[in-house]
Parts: sequence; structure tokens; C-alpha cells
Amino acid sequence: MSRLGKKPVDLPSGVKASLAGENAIRIEGPKGKLEYSYDKKFKVEIKDNKVFINRPSDEREDRSRHGLMRSLISNMVTGVSTGYSKELEVRGVGFKAQVQGNKLALNLGYSHVINYIIPSGITIETPKPTQIKVSGSDKAKVGEVAAEIREFYPPEPYKGKGVRYAGEFVRHKAGKTVA
Repeated sequence: MSRLGKKPVDLPSGVKASLAGENAIRIEGPKGKLEYSYDKKFKVEIKDNKVFINRPSDEREDRSRHGLMRSLISNMVTGVSTGYSKELEVRGVGFKAQVQGNKLALNLGYSHVINYIIPSGITIETPKPTQIKVSGSDKAKVGEVAAEIREFYPPEPYKGKGVRYAGEFVRHKAGKTVA
């Protein structure tokens, strides 16, 4: 038995779960609505503000999917109740970021401004011109958006310029020395 998969997912107050169709679960809360389509072989039940996931067999693939499904549903419950966020730092002379409507404008030392269109379900804030805060209810989407923004100019190892996660350590290399 999967130790993680057999644990029920508790639903906090204000969060509702319902089965949507034959093989989908819908989670609704104060931060939004999320839906997940799971494999038809698995059985999902909702009883007493808890979500139970039962697997069809003890095969290796079913055991691994059992734990994965439980984790994904648990992440959905956390997302609609408290939400997820990631912070990014912009480092470099003249590097800055600002939100303009539904776009994030990034000045990263290129000859042009990079305009990143903010996807639906995600909110981006720039409390300082060198700080970017990405938040939303879907954990995977928040991480993906943060990774896409970081990819425009990853931190380079010589001067440390670029976009990095808050608290990320970038090992610096020594430059060439003239003998």
C-alpha cells in the first residue's frame, strides 16, 4: 500500500469538493476553482469533508499513481484555500520590472523591452522595480510562470546579473586574469 496515497485529504472550512463527471474532481474555495481529471481505474470518494482515493491493484504503476493523485488533489486544496506564490529578484544595473495592465514589462539590458503577457489565474506584483511576486491557486502554473520569467535572463556566474528566485545562491566564477 502507498503510505501517502491511502491518507485522506482533509478539506478545510470554506473549501468544497465535488465529483465532476465520471473521472474528474472539482475543488472550489475562496481563492478560485480547480479541476483535475484522473485515471478511470481509480475510485475517488468524498465523505465527511475528506477525499479518499482508492487504487484498483497493487501493480507498481498503480501504486505510484496513487500517491501522485493524492498529492495533486492535496495541492489543489491548499491552492484554493491559501494559494501559492514565488518571488523573483532582478539584479543588474538598469534592470527593472513593472506591471502594465495584463503585461509584465522587463528591462533586462537588451535593446528592447520584454513584454510578458500574464496568463489567466495568475497575479503578478512588483512591490519594488527589482522584485517580482508571482501568485495563484495552481501550484504548477505558478512555478511554470516563474520559470518562464527567469528564463528571459538567467543569473550569470561572473557578475550575478539576471533574474533569480528570491534567496537563490549563484556561485560566482573568477574572471580571466592578465598575467
